[in-house]
Amino acid sequence: MATLSDSAIATLLQPYLIDRIPIPQILYAQLSLYLDLLVKWNARTNLTAIREPEEIVRRHFGESLFAAQYLDPAATMLLDFGSGAGFPGLPIALLRPEIHVTLAESQNKKATFLREVARNLKLTTEIWAARVETMPASRIFHTVTLRAVDNMDAALAAAAPRASHDLLLLTNAHAALPVEFSPHPAMPIPTTKNSVLLRATRL
Repeated sequence: MATLSDSAIATLLQPYLIDRIPIPQILYAQLSLYLDLLVKWNARTNLTAIREPEEIVRRHFGESLFAAQYLDPAATMLLDFGSGAGFPGLPIALLRPEIHVTLAESQNKKATFLREVARNLKLTTEIWAARVETMPASRIFHTVTLRAVDNMDAALAAAAPRASHDLLLLTNAHAALPVEFSPHPAMPIPTTKNSVLLRATRL
């Protein structure tokens, strides 16, 4: 039995979906399977501190899908820096299947979980199970996303050389952007008190 029904997930996600791009009908069934896997794995290995399924849908799925709607339409390759349990990278891959998404996650248990989700959802998403700094210098992406990283300033310094166009941050702090990136106006993330989506484009 599913943790939450497709219709319950759709209702919870309503505040985050703003009609900027079409929502594929299969999305809710895919997220339901993703949620089932996350709850099951989270019971034995700490993937996320959020345990309530409804809160996982709001905080993780909702915020990630909100970010996906503000990606540059020209984005074709995306790196999710420090992906953790797959946010925002995996929901982006589901909503924007035309984008080739790479999930960078150096913790082995989390990387194994990401492979399991990608396999179950039949995604072509790449899992980079190491630090981003170990990637070949030739690996460049249109957009690099960052969310809930431990040290945002250090992460930005490592992420910036990988982004040919955009950085996309989900943050509740005013991060010091690299000087070669110009910020767009910050977008408040629905249902949060002080979290914002910040997109910055290379000058």
